[in-house]
Amino acid sequence: MAGETIGFVGTGRMGGPMAGRLLDAGYSLCIYDAQPEATKALVARGARLAKSPAEVASSADIVLASLPTPDIVKAVALGPDGIVAGNRATVLIDLSTTGPGAAKLIAKGFEARKITLVDAPVSGGIKGAVNGTLAVMVSCPKATYDRVEPILKHFGKLFYTGDQPGTAQTAKLANNLMAAAALVITSEAVAMGVKGGVNAKVLIDIINASSGRNSASEDKFPRAVLPGTFDFGFTTGLSYKDVRLCVDEAEAMGVPMVCGAVVRQMLAITNAKYGASSDFTSIAKVLEEWAGVEMRG
Repeated sequence: MAGETIGFVGTGRMGGPMAGRLLDAGYSLCIYDAQPEATKALVARGARLAKSPAEVASSADIVLASLPTPDIVKAVALGPDGIVAGNRATVLIDLSTTGPGAAKLIAKGFEARKITLVDAPVSGGIKGAVNGTLAVMVSCPKATYDRVEPILKHFGKLFYTGDQPGTAQTAKLANNLMAAAALVITSEAVAMGVKGGVNAKVLIDIINASSGRNSASEDKFPRAVLPGTFDFGFTTGLSYKDVRLCVDEAEAMGVPMVCGAVVRQMLAITNAKYGASSDFTSIAKVLEEWAGVEMRG
């Protein structure tokens, strides 16, 4: 209920706007981030700053986390200064993308302390986090879902995937693979079009009025590739991490990932060339260099 104290660990590019929406809704927040700079705006709005995830978990019954990698999530959840070391929290809502393996490990590690993991990865980028239009995939016991739904609804549209830890992560990895694949194939197609004499914007307009339209042609190209800004807001390193996780998990399940492996390799190339902190729309820059064109318009 609004007015109660909620914990939030990881208040960076995605977590910061989501935490801000909880303040807007009237919740009190106790927050922590390894980068103090990331907490300043929220502290200025009245959030209380903790010194560790354990302190956050000693200040609230429900803690949310938005973190960049599975290893960081595992450390925050199960480490010596982690959520498990707190004395109050009974629920961790993990908004990160970790893969189903990490979700299952964390859920198992929480059992002795009777903390329930709510696996709740989000999709929709920084814009969605700011506007509350994210897709929020959720797996947890149904009774816990009923408890956390009023909190999560402030972030966007909820999709309950079941009561087993990791199912929401599987859904998120499938989505992120497809988002990256759309960017790769659209970059190839537009590079070919420009090389053949078609204006890049005209070709994108054609694609968006035709059967080839996708999330890259409708959003990422107009916002970040055609203007040449390459600033969509999702890093190459995180996209590469997500696609690697997806391919690895699929192969462990016995599901072939032929196209997925190619997308992973394109991200590996982009990551090596432009760095993990580059925007993942830099995939298009790789195609521009290979094709000897610029996709602008």
